[in-house]
Amino acid sequence: MNQTGEAVIKISDLKMRFGDNEVLKGIDLDIYKGQIIGYIGPNGAGKSTTVKLMLGILQGFEGEIRIFGEDIKNGSVEYKRRIGYVPESAEVYDSLTAKEYLTFVGELYGIDNAVADAKAAKLMSLFGIEDVYHSRISTYSKGMRQKLLIISSLLHDPDILFFDEPMSGLDANSVMIFKEIMSSLAAQGKTIFYSSHIMDVVEKISSRIILISEGRIVADGTFDQLKEMSTEGSLEEIFNQLTGFNRHKEIADEFISVISEVQP
Repeated sequence: MNQTGEAVIKISDLKMRFGDNEVLKGIDLDIYKGQIIGYIGPNGAGKSTTVKLMLGILQGFEGEIRIFGEDIKNGSVEYKRRIGYVPESAEVYDSLTAKEYLTFVGELYGIDNAVADAKAAKLMSLFGIEDVYHSRISTYSKGMRQKLLIISSLLHDPDILFFDEPMSGLDANSVMIFKEIMSSLAAQGKTIFYSSHIMDVVEKISSRIILISEGRIVADGTFDQLKEMSTEGSLEEIFNQLTGFNRHKEIADEFISVISEVQP
């Protein structure tokens, strides 16, 4: 793993509670420049909560989160200027055109309107959707919206990127382009925090995989290191073993049995 210099993200004893439900139970993480982190875990394990705390979307945590050496509890938002984010589901201003939306995002990050417009138009073209640059987002397909979100997260050339299921709705060619984009960004020293349920993608693109279960980290290492911890082969199988879930075949068989029942 590439671990040179000071950690760009440092998390110490991170705990988060919603009422009586303790979602995070003491997360410790050091993340470095140039790493593609595959952050995986079952639904409800605490993945999205961890990311939203780092982004400052959620507050009220115990422990410490330092990004670029800065304690985010101090209230500063400067570190956010160096971050890009693609959430799993995002509300986009449907009444705007892509040009209006992307230049607005650019202005939020201090990019001159004309510069943001030129960059956005080029990126839309590279993603094959230049013909809808002046169309209202309400007319976009799911794949077009996803490309728009990816472009908006990259427009200001951030140093850390948080991607939550970023390839949802993308066609096969766009998936390949996006994988290459991530590899190139990591090679430039950008840090990518990537969360997905598509295990084969996480396995292929991640330089480091962190598995969280029930609010705790249960595995952290390269794919090869995780394989050494397990008797299983694929990341999906390792995931199932380390999270204690092994009833997928049994449940699938019961599912088929129910839908095959003859009605009286």
